[in-house]
Amino acid sequence: MSKLTRGLLALSIIIFFQVEASAEYLYKDDIIHNPKFTKNIEVLGSELFEKTGIALKLVMLEELPKKQTLQEYETDLLSEFSQPTIVLMFSQLDKNVNIWVTDPVLYKYFNKKQVLSPVASPVQAFFISVLFARSWDDIKELMSSSGGTILPLLGNKVKGSQLGKYSAAMFNGYLDISMQVADAKDVVLKNGVSKSSEYPLLIVKTLFYGFILYALFLYLRGKFSKRGKNDE
Repeated sequence: MSKLTRGLLALSIIIFFQVEASAEYLYKDDIIHNPKFTKNIEVLGSELFEKTGIALKLVMLEELPKKQTLQEYETDLLSEFSQPTIVLMFSQLDKNVNIWVTDPVLYKYFNKKQVLSPVASPVQAFFISVLFARSWDDIKELMSSSGGTILPLLGNKVKGSQLGKYSAAMFNGYLDISMQVADAKDVVLKNGVSKSSEYPLLIVKTLFYGFILYALFLYLRGKFSKRGKNDE
């Protein structure tokens, strides 16, 4: 190995551990270890805390500590924070994503059910309700809890390393919670995302699921039409 290569490797290691050591809002990371990911979380988290007084911590675990239940880990983790704190937790091997708070009053600043919903959009919720809902209550439940920003991404199948999927999904959820807290506190995050930038994605989703619903309508119409002719 040349001196230049060894020097670059040493510099990379130093920078990596400096980023890891200074991480405050990416509170634990046993999985990603990506300086860019850490920096994005730190920048957004520090701005959110500066403007709202609420700390949003991201915890990325490979698995829960041995001989400790999820509830026990939650209790121990939350005891480490003295300021108002929201914790977004992901445990890879336990296949668990959760959101915890140091004070239940913090739940009024964001919609936990929506963030953790497996349904990505109201259009998708409507499509699912058409296929699977058994009652009006089922439809209302699906529609009210749509808009998930983590589980739909985690559910995607990818080839090769899963790290990109994990980091994208958890940052998406972290951003969603941040924006909701900021909106509830009537502040603007310059490192967040504007509402106007969400509209093009919503239009694409609406068109996509609209085509699926139209295709389903044609399929069902043809099926019942054929059944009606057979009955004659």
